[in-house]
Amino acid sequence: MKLDILAFGIHPDDVELSCAGTILRHLAAGFTVGIVDLTCGEKGTRGSGELRLKEAKNAAKMLGVEVRDNLGMADAFFENNTEHQLEVIKKIREYRPSIVLCNAVSDRHPDHGRAASLVAEACFYSGLRRIETNHNGKAQEHWRPKAVYHYIQDKHLKPDFVVDVTEFVDKKMEAIRAFKSQFYDPDSKEPESPISVKNFMEVVTSKMAIFGRDAGFVYAEGFTVQRTMGVSNLFDLV
Repeated sequence: MKLDILAFGIHPDDVELSCAGTILRHLAAGFTVGIVDLTCGEKGTRGSGELRLKEAKNAAKMLGVEVRDNLGMADAFFENNTEHQLEVIKKIREYRPSIVLCNAVSDRHPDHGRAASLVAEACFYSGLRRIETNHNGKAQEHWRPKAVYHYIQDKHLKPDFVVDVTEFVDKKMEAIRAFKSQFYDPDSKEPESPISVKNFMEVVTSKMAIFGRDAGFVYAEGFTVQRTMGVSNLFDLV
């Protein structure tokens, strides 16, 4: 399966919280999109790895993505090393995306920045033909995405660009709420976490409003880029 966009998240719900609106916009425009979670989020304060896998499956259905995979890396203890890079490379070569979305380069949770480096480096190495990988017993062809964009998460980084998601905010929030174990529930007996507080959903929408305001949108999602972006003419920036 050839995908236009492949979104990676270290934890199930990273993608929903940070770039689900962007995914929905591109799905509505006819592009193909998939999600790969690197871990099950089993070390999180609330829920369990098994439960979060079920929630991720439900969220994927709500979004309408073509595929959602999980690489089963160890939450909190994965490394940016050869073993894990090869696992990511296999997914890049399997789906051959033009664009990859992945975790924030710097964030409150140390997993996020480490995952950002892991995926970005794997995108480069995936284009080297002398790095050999196999899928279902067949040798994979080398493939390098045209662009890697890092979505912004908890830490308020200055975006290099934003995507208008105004039309898709309600559906994005619905997909986020598919992860019921992670967010506010007055009947829950589990410990409170930074994202389970009562006003957290307001924080999510407020951040989108801030990103959107400077660009003239009601709501937007922000991204950073590790390389210089270019356009063919100035009207592409309008």
